[in-house]
Amino acid sequence: MYRSSQSINQVAAALARAQAELENPEKLLTATLPGPFPNGECHTFRYASLARGLEIVRKSLSKQEIATVQATALEPESGLIRLTTALLHSSGEWIASDWPVCTIADIAAPHRMGAALTYARRYALFTLIGIAGEDDFDAPDLAIRPGSNPPADELGSPPGVAPPGSPLSTAKANAPWRVETKRAPAGQAAASAAEPKTSEAMAARLLAELQSLANVEDIDRWAQRVWRQANTLTVQGAQRLGEALEERLTRLQASEQSTPSPEAADKDGAAGWVRVGKPQRRRDREHLRFVAKQPCLACGRSPSDPHHLRFAQPRGLGLKVSDEFTVPLCRAHHRELHRASNEVEWWLRLAIEPLEVARRLWLTTHPL
Repeated sequence: MYRSSQSINQVAAALARAQAELENPEKLLTATLPGPFPNGECHTFRYASLARGLEIVRKSLSKQEIATVQATALEPESGLIRLTTALLHSSGEWIASDWPVCTIADIAAPHRMGAALTYARRYALFTLIGIAGEDDFDAPDLAIRPGSNPPADELGSPPGVAPPGSPLSTAKANAPWRVETKRAPAGQAAASAAEPKTSEAMAARLLAELQSLANVEDIDRWAQRVWRQANTLTVQGAQRLGEALEERLTRLQASEQSTPSPEAADKDGAAGWVRVGKPQRRRDREHLRFVAKQPCLACGRSPSDPHHLRFAQPRGLGLKVSDEFTVPLCRAHHRELHRASNEVEWWLRLAIEPLEVARRLWLTTHPL
């Protein structure tokens, strides 16, 4: 968040003179980011250290009588550690910005908190001064290469979200063949919307492979293997494949989780069929507002975000869990949960039964 003194005429003029002399710090360090998929290709980028940036900034700013100050503070309301970066001019004018560092719970892990603080100090200072300290993520050396896995943001997943536990949940959450315009890897010799006949043949082959799979684990591995091909289908082919995947998953999971009872057989004693209904996915905005007003289940702070329990219903391509399976979590714990690799284990560590809480909240707004 940006803040400043009532007047910034002099500090702005002094900063402009300093920026005319500033140069971007030399990027001498290299970082490696893991790919979004297991055994995927990693991506590297160069960046400048905080020490190198401070060395350059201080020389230019001190000539214009501008001092830099970076201080931290605890925010009990939000449960975050906040970093404030300020530029103080000799005239008494100032410019400052606030940057969230980490949650208060991370104080118990000093090494992790220190790494987050160094990262925040570098980004906050470089942003406020107006210099670049690392390679852009859309730079040519970070572009997708043939045969490599695309970055997570190419598949539509938000930054900072930890990958779900299984390959299929990763593939489906990122919706590799949903109907959107996505950039295909350069040089990929595969079907596209410009080749409807080839795309139709590929869709038929993928549908046949899908129908031959006998369990959810096989579908997990299959989805991980074919998502790149499916991403090149025409809009109609992608829709057909997505609907078939959802239907196949629903049937397999229903057959694995439910067994027909003896009473389900017909009166003659012959084996009968039990129809498994499609899971209802209810939507109720008023209920979500009610959940958001409840205190966080993890720490008791308010307000909260309504979190959908992803494990409460069978997975479906592009389908969100029903609103009846929502529980309140503060923003900090909501982010922590999304970064966790296993949601069930996260709740077990807190000794909380979220499904029971979600059921109780739903009955409050939807009494029987």
